[in-house]
Amino acid sequence: MDPLARVLDTSPVADLAAHLEAGGGRGIATALDGGPDAALAVVEAAGLRGRGGAGFPTAAKWRSVLEYATGDPAPTVVVNAAEGEPGSFKDRAILRANPYRVLEGALIAASVIGADEVVVATKASFTTEVSRLRQAIDEIVDAGWLEGVSIDVVEGPAEYLFGEETALLEVVEGRMPFPRIAPPWRRGVDDPGVAVPLPDDDDAAGISPPTLVNNVETMAHAAMILAEGPAWFREHGTEESPGTIVCTVSGDVDSAGVVEVPMGTTLGEVVIQVGGDRAAEAIAVLPGVSAPIVPFDLFDTPLTYEAMADAGSALGTGGFIVLGPDTDPVAVAEGVSRFLAVESCGQCSPCKEDGLAIADALGRLRAGRTSGDELQTVGARLATVDTGARCYLATQQREVVSSLVGLFPTEVAVADPSRPARPRYLVAELADLVEGSEGPEAVLDDAQATKQPDWSQDATWSGKVPVERFDQHASSGG
Repeated sequence: MDPLARVLDTSPVADLAAHLEAGGGRGIATALDGGPDAALAVVEAAGLRGRGGAGFPTAAKWRSVLEYATGDPAPTVVVNAAEGEPGSFKDRAILRANPYRVLEGALIAASVIGADEVVVATKASFTTEVSRLRQAIDEIVDAGWLEGVSIDVVEGPAEYLFGEETALLEVVEGRMPFPRIAPPWRRGVDDPGVAVPLPDDDDAAGISPPTLVNNVETMAHAAMILAEGPAWFREHGTEESPGTIVCTVSGDVDSAGVVEVPMGTTLGEVVIQVGGDRAAEAIAVLPGVSAPIVPFDLFDTPLTYEAMADAGSALGTGGFIVLGPDTDPVAVAEGVSRFLAVESCGQCSPCKEDGLAIADALGRLRAGRTSGDELQTVGARLATVDTGARCYLATQQREVVSSLVGLFPTEVAVADPSRPARPRYLVAELADLVEGSEGPEAVLDDAQATKQPDWSQDATWSGKVPVERFDQHASSGG
């Protein structure tokens, strides 16, 4: 398997001049010359699917915004650069290497939907990426690329839900990342960076112009598709999952890293090429916390949306956490459950309450402090955790934890109080990829280990959920 460099440059692009010298700028030129309809047709013919996790067809998303847009006020394009899926670093790697291509893709999207504003929403803690973005924007402004369009960067909090697209719009409007009900193409952003009063009712869709939200990698692919054409994009991948995908490998590996590969490359090929010999000994791979675990005997699964679904999991963001032979599945299940429970905003009570109960029961099993009813507690709470959920987080809790418990029933069922407590398994976002003594190493955000369910770093939990602590609920918006 030879890594590619279509959207993940092998070395950082220093400035706009270097981007142009390498062929950049052709995508936006093609889009402006041909007009919105032609550009949308090119994206549709390419079959690009969003690389933010769900794999929704990009052209269909753009068309939905067009259908809801009235033209006055104009819609907004928001680039989701708030990467936070455990095990994923690909968006940050793309931005570090070439933010110009991402911004070019966003400007193409703006030209198609008639947007007059582009917002890049990212985390304030991503200082390297923020610096690269601001430099790139300054150069693009000076080059005169922004006729009739403005670009800005909104820096938000570290919370996992910031990456959920409706919660992301809340941050853009100056609030905390609490998910809405209405999708962005029904209710977008009003005044980026300004915290406006929230509507008092649930029929809030349509009070603001629709917004297009696409992730970093999706925008980079859009720029390349307009520059090179649909046939070029489809040289790799399958009919349903064309193109390339940028993957991250971490966990029990010799080396962690980010790599761009053709869609259809097998999971095992990616994991072993990046992770080395230790990765070849894996018992399973955790695709972040958004999809069920993939056991070793399914490592020959092609990395396509359709094949990963057939394997009982999902491609997600292409972030793969390798679980080695000495990994304790109970500790991993507890780590996943606790991460999701802590990151729950609390707008939906079962998500928070059941999630914490699941994590606590798994924690007692891991520590050998069982009362005998932990598995019953886990099963009962998993059955109700996503009741009335307004976002996907509670479903993740049910699906991912259920897959771990189901794949390792013996390990989970063993409850021997005389056995020493097994160590916790920290599930957290990747803070960085750094060069170690034996190759690149993944650095976890260790603040996750002490984060309280109210999103504070206090010594003890206040007993409040985040929406109570911040005295704020997201707009339902329909």
